[in-house]
Amino acid sequence: MVAYKCFNCNKEITESLLRKRVRCPYCGSKILFKQRTTVTKVKAR
Repeated sequence: MVAYKCFNCNKEITESLLRKRVRCPYCGSKILFKQRTTVTKVKAR
């Protein structure tokens, strides 16, 4: 499941809430962006 974050109100929006729309269901803003996952660094042997 992909989680998006609203640029305007900073609320997390799940893909199920978004459906096929591009607007934030909370504030109506059009700009949404995907949250990036944190990368875990592994030390080489």
